[in-house]
Amino acid sequence: MAKSDLYKAAGVDIDLAHTLLDRVKKSIAATRRPEMLAPIGGFGGLFQIDLSKYRQPVMVSSIDGVGTKLMIAMMMEKYDTVGHDIVNHCVNDISVQGAEPVYFMDYIGIGVLRSPLYEEVLGGIAEACGKVNCAVLGGETAEMPGMYGNDFDLVGVITGMVEKDKIITGEKIRPGYAAIGIKSNGLHTNGYSLARKIVFDECKLGVHDVVPELGESIGEALLKPHICYWPAIRQALADGISLDGIAHITGGGLYDNVPRILPGDVDVVFESSEISAPPIFKFLVEKGNVGKEEAFRVFNMGVGMVWFVPSGEASKAVDLINSCGYESRVIGEVVSGSGKVHVN
Repeated sequence: MAKSDLYKAAGVDIDLAHTLLDRVKKSIAATRRPEMLAPIGGFGGLFQIDLSKYRQPVMVSSIDGVGTKLMIAMMMEKYDTVGHDIVNHCVNDISVQGAEPVYFMDYIGIGVLRSPLYEEVLGGIAEACGKVNCAVLGGETAEMPGMYGNDFDLVGVITGMVEKDKIITGEKIRPGYAAIGIKSNGLHTNGYSLARKIVFDECKLGVHDVVPELGESIGEALLKPHICYWPAIRQALADGISLDGIAHITGGGLYDNVPRILPGDVDVVFESSEISAPPIFKFLVEKGNVGKEEAFRVFNMGVGMVWFVPSGEASKAVDLINSCGYESRVIGEVVSGSGKVHVN
């Protein structure tokens, strides 16, 4: 055996990695922004901040993963949607502070590099970044057969820019403010460990089994990609709406995410009757016998993001959100308190 074949025999195919990367370079290159200074493939991505655009620029960064939703993707053998998941989750995480996404980087750790998984994941990432004018600045794919087996992990890092005096912090939220819920299309990227236990262990379903009350297979319902809400935020900021607080509803649900932006002297009271949850949540809650409080802590329960605006601007904000292609409504109110959330 030639020395050049030893690494391949050990489970790492360098030539395949280069071949698959070549297939997606065009899609990634399409996300290029003028601030990028180097071609894809360098040791470090270079991004020059256009200081003429900002007075006091602040960089906002976030890192996250897709979690065990990747296991659903592997069972379905469909990988493009998780590329959207990781980008949209990361974009939402920085957009709640008013930051424009400018560049994104990915990490794929995988046991056995293979096609079409690699191209579908990166193709999804490139497409999602392209939709919000966010450059794919670089990434890393690590083939580690002794660690991941046949599985893989996906992580994203995003950087955005915001003017220092435009950062949305939540500190202006006062009693009487309206809480506007923007609808999710499903679990997004959280709650999958419990969902998998209910669906596969307790209900004994397969990913391709069609569930009548869902109108689709359970795999399709669980794989719906995380929605990106940045376009609505961008429009609200441009229109001068008093968007004084935003919470991205991820792991921990309303109970854990909303308090992250609340002043210490207010609470939020949500009305569950005003929340229109996709059918997958009713299915999981009923089949898994999940209590109301736990459901609203584990899952987003149909609320992907919450905006806080003065009550007098609530109607205008809802109309704007809906005009951007989302579904929203007032689902709660801010009251005096101690930084807690209540779900009636």
